[in-house]
Amino acid sequence: MPELPEVETTRRGIERSARGRRISEFRIYDHRLRWPIDRSLPQQLADQQIVEVDRRAKYLLLRLTDGTLILHLGMSGSLRLLPQETARISHDQFDLLLDSGDTLRFNDPRRFGSLHYTTEDPASHKLLRSLAPEPFDAAFNADYLYRITRRRSAAIKQVLMNGRLVTGVGNIYASEALFRARVNPRRAARKLSRAECVRIVRAVRAALQAAIRAGGTTLRDYVGTDGNPGYFRQKLYVYERDGKACRVCATLVRKITQGQRSTYFCPHCQH
Repeated sequence: MPELPEVETTRRGIERSARGRRISEFRIYDHRLRWPIDRSLPQQLADQQIVEVDRRAKYLLLRLTDGTLILHLGMSGSLRLLPQETARISHDQFDLLLDSGDTLRFNDPRRFGSLHYTTEDPASHKLLRSLAPEPFDAAFNADYLYRITRRRSAAIKQVLMNGRLVTGVGNIYASEALFRARVNPRRAARKLSRAECVRIVRAVRAALQAAIRAGGTTLRDYVGTDGNPGYFRQKLYVYERDGKACRVCATLVRKITQGQRSTYFCPHCQH
């Protein structure tokens, strides 16, 4: 599933070319996403201008003249900037044609993505209003992490992936951040020291920033707006490296299951 770095990479990839452009047409090829695309959208979006391209957690926000498009890439979706004459391929779901001659084309083989339009403040939308602070928000700091973990017996990796506590830290980056922080992913959250919380907050931000610089992480389906994969996978310390030597100490990386998700860690570095 595309995580925060992949969504931020997509946002940056389309921002320069899409911002300020007028929507000449919205073409729907398949309404069947996670929620059906509103069939009235072509009429509502026509001639509107893209004022800003933002992101909230894993949602892309295209702020228009009269409203906001809220797009989630789902498990396998990608939003690419292409010349309008580019031939469609299987699983292309819609085109947002721009007056520049380009189009924002959404492809989603599994159709778990979603597209909503609101004329209200998007922060009040049902998909966004309950989201917790993001890793790059000032509100997500060591004091916050220390406070929310005091009564939580859940493992720290599960806490980092709890979208009601911090949003945007997916499975890949939770494992990578805890390796950088030298904290065992099975550690009970309430047993963390304040110093460990400082390390974890710094490590979460560092892992996400490194992934953004590398264009995200491609494990299976993800490609950026230019059609190229993300290259952070080549720099992963532990994720999907079970049985391989730790890049720091050469101990074999282990894989366990937590909350039905795979977790990777180094038994020596994260003892």
